[in-house]
Amino acid sequence: MSHIDKKNLILGLALTGSIAIASIALGETHLMQQWGFSALLLAIVIGIVLGNSIFPRFASHCGDGVQFAKSDLLRWGIILYGFRITFQQIADVGVMGILVDALVLTTTFMLAYIVGTRWLQLDQHTSILIGAGSAICGAAAVLATEPILKAQSSKVAVAVSTVVIFGTITIFLYPSLFYLNQKIGPILSANDFGVFTGATIHEVAQVVAASKEMGDDIAATAMISKMIRVMMLAPFLVVLSMWLAKSHDTHHAQRGKITIPWFALIFILVAGFNSLHLLSNSIIEILLTLDTILLAMAMAALGLHTHVSAIRQAGLKPMLLAGFLFLYLLFGGAFITMLARIILS
Repeated sequence: MSHIDKKNLILGLALTGSIAIASIALGETHLMQQWGFSALLLAIVIGIVLGNSIFPRFASHCGDGVQFAKSDLLRWGIILYGFRITFQQIADVGVMGILVDALVLTTTFMLAYIVGTRWLQLDQHTSILIGAGSAICGAAAVLATEPILKAQSSKVAVAVSTVVIFGTITIFLYPSLFYLNQKIGPILSANDFGVFTGATIHEVAQVVAASKEMGDDIAATAMISKMIRVMMLAPFLVVLSMWLAKSHDTHHAQRGKITIPWFALIFILVAGFNSLHLLSNSIIEILLTLDTILLAMAMAALGLHTHVSAIRQAGLKPMLLAGFLFLYLLFGGAFITMLARIILS
């Protein structure tokens, strides 16, 4: 902090904070909720618009604060995200939800890396970021993975964009599939369809938007399934960090340094503490509001550092990878859900 200009820091935080507050307010409108656009997604969109128009003119006066929001505030936002889930939610859905979520996450990410790096010849960072966003919890997973990779802002923005595009499609597609499923079979029971929904849709907000059209009970199951998937973010980051260190060791003939993402571990501890229900609902609401603000500020900072030209240069391949993963989540996720039910029957 000694090398950071305090005025620069304050101005940058004021800018990202203003974008965050505007995004949260906009995200609470009926239209944005209907379309499943969360404050996080809106924050990066506003950030990108400003980052490619007026922000470059005064970036030198607030760059330190924007960078602080993009790195430090992001980590604290992920930690506070733990107050959104409890270990009891895992018990409510049971082994079925854990098994489906674990299989979906693992297979989706492995496919993302193999298809992205080997078939589409994408760089490792882009493949991992798109894989994390598709496999776990959308933009939040992309943001949580970025500190481990130290990826370029443009690559992070590309990954987040895929979440927006394909996640939005699920909002309209899944309710239709649910009613079709009920009419022709069903292939999946109502409860299993809720597990499937939470295990395969990208964003939490998108799960809410899609599942609420299927009934309250199914929506509750979908959200619990989604929260279990979110909780898997922390162990995923630890394993990813260790794997990247080992990969570094293999390619450079020297031992790579394993970077343990401390914020991911604290995230699990916070979820465990939240499971004890020691805090009042009013305090939890305040913490969740703070969490939304911090994550929205991080997304705004990411958008301000993202240049549209860099996204255009990424080309068609990232979209092809995200589209392939979207289809896998749809068909592969349904198969995994049916397989899990057979195994556990």
